[in-house]
Amino acid sequence: MDLADLQPKIFQEFHHILQAGRLSHAYLFSGNFASYEMAIFLAQSQFCENLQDNLPCGHCRECRLIAERDFSDVKVIEPQGNVIKTDTIRELLRDFSRSGFEGQSQVFIIRDADKMHVNAANSLLKFIEEPQSSSYMILLTSDESKVLATIKSRCQIFRFPKNQAYLENLLEQKGLLKSKASLIAAVADDEASALSLADLSKFDDLCRSLEKFIAGLAKDPEQAFLQVTRLAGLAIDKPEQDLVFKLLLVLLGRAQKPSQVSKVYQARQMWLSNVSFQNVLEYMVLK
Repeated sequence: MDLADLQPKIFQEFHHILQAGRLSHAYLFSGNFASYEMAIFLAQSQFCENLQDNLPCGHCRECRLIAERDFSDVKVIEPQGNVIKTDTIRELLRDFSRSGFEGQSQVFIIRDADKMHVNAANSLLKFIEEPQSSSYMILLTSDESKVLATIKSRCQIFRFPKNQAYLENLLEQKGLLKSKASLIAAVADDEASALSLADLSKFDDLCRSLEKFIAGLAKDPEQAFLQVTRLAGLAIDKPEQDLVFKLLLVLLGRAQKPSQVSKVYQARQMWLSNVSFQNVLEYMVLK
């Protein structure tokens, strides 16, 4: 995975920052597409023993240990369950008060930063406002709107859009037809999920059933109801059901049916509120 291909503009910007020695002490990376990989890359840049044009080599002991999350001065924090607890952040901040084990720097990466308890988020403010010269904090989020405004205002924000063209090209190189590669690239969040969908045995069945469902919405409600039953049988778990909504949005958008797109958004909200998957699809047919 080459960051220069995944996020070329952001990669170039950080290359200039590293060359100039202007790495900031607090960043917020918004969006999942290669943002974690970039955070690891920046961490490696602070410890690499074989920098090349101010960029980490990716192969030395330090780079390998950081990539494997086994380097004492680079810590990655993730939610436990669905929340990052205040105690976890307080322990992290205690580490800030200590010197690095391997060198002078320390790098802390917080994934899903939007899931920090409000007290945990507030605990970070002191560090962000008064950073130590050799410590760096990188916050990652897929939902920037849920990060405290006080946190955002004190971080440099980089937004990581999905590189759909990269995903489509990757899937075509794997042997997928252009039409299927384009559809998967449109609904996948990142490279890993795109490759997973390419291997999903029921993906083609889902697409065929959805095409019939969409056709039935406008002309033949009875056919649409038949496909509701089929879709409910195919998309058994939550991730597969969410995939159905994503595919519906893409297919309806391509068919230029804005009124039906609106129904999908409403149906998905009902589903997120624990209305059954089959019932919300039936709602779409009846409405």
